[in-house]
Amino acid sequence: MVQITLSTLKTLLFTLGPFLLPRLLSYFRSYRHAASKTKRIPIRPLPPHLYRSLNILFISTLLALTSTHPYFSPENIFTTTNSRIQTPTDVLFTRLASLRPNGTLTSLDISLKPRIASLDARCLYLQYGPEILTHCPFCVSDEPLSYFWYALPAILYPHILHLFALGAATSSVIARKEGSRWRNTAVMIGVGLAVCECWIIGSRDWKANARAIRAEDLDHFYWGKRVWRGVGFAVVDVVLAGLLWVAGTNRWFVVPPTVGERMESALRMFEGARGRMAALGVVRNVVVRDEGLRRRGEGYWRKEGAVMAEVLEEREVVEGIRGALGSGRISVSQVEEDAKKYAEGIVGPMNATLQQSQQPQGQ
Repeated sequence: MVQITLSTLKTLLFTLGPFLLPRLLSYFRSYRHAASKTKRIPIRPLPPHLYRSLNILFISTLLALTSTHPYFSPENIFTTTNSRIQTPTDVLFTRLASLRPNGTLTSLDISLKPRIASLDARCLYLQYGPEILTHCPFCVSDEPLSYFWYALPAILYPHILHLFALGAATSSVIARKEGSRWRNTAVMIGVGLAVCECWIIGSRDWKANARAIRAEDLDHFYWGKRVWRGVGFAVVDVVLAGLLWVAGTNRWFVVPPTVGERMESALRMFEGARGRMAALGVVRNVVVRDEGLRRRGEGYWRKEGAVMAEVLEEREVVEGIRGALGSGRISVSQVEEDAKKYAEGIVGPMNATLQQSQQPQGQ
């Protein structure tokens, strides 16, 4: 497994701290500033387009966790044969052949056998895996960095796929503005994972396993790295999905609407109210013009007036009104003032319009 020491953590903090700390502070300040403006924004259901982003992240998480299963990892001959790193090559491959069908080595085993004869080669095998050690045409144990450059495309390939998933989940086409605001953050985290893995592989002491005496003391770095990479991808996907959910439902990281958006929303409400008023006017016009409907309408209002008069004459209602007026809970003067303002607000513009229309006629 990958061993992360205290010095490694310190180096990571000193390397990534100057980049992450200012961004965390800016997030905290922006959150406090936005929280003061968005206290009245109600929680809403998750928008349908964000479900697509969450589905992409769910598939990415599932694939990342699936990749950590030993079935999808290349075979480790030291684990398979339970051998020490100092085990002679012939003994190691004799044990391996006894585990193969019909006791015959595979073509990959035959290609690997001459390349894993030395102790340095075996340390590089545990560092970079069997495929790099077998297929690299220019790598030699005397130049261990050559293995790193040959393995670099294979190291970056899963990160590129993960970045593609993060980019798709936060694209403006799929997630719109609720998800696109997290695009830069997601890409930075994905790139940071790739840089961290390359840095850990390049800075690790590849000869550390040379001092292992027992098979249990071996650090199977390559296979442990695959597990930690998949877990890291899954954690990033889950965190990003959580951010999309809390931001999409207005629970956290709420961005208040701009002035243009508020104006557009107000105009849509005004147009809707205007359309309903126009429809109500048409219905009212039809009712007034039709004699039967007009009579039914007049009968309804006469009956409604009689019912309300009977209600107001009931003893409980009369006592309730007297109690409210006597206790001062209802101020008659205030009610009259509010009614006057309401009537003036409705009739005032109509009178002004009527006077403006009459002035040209008088002239």
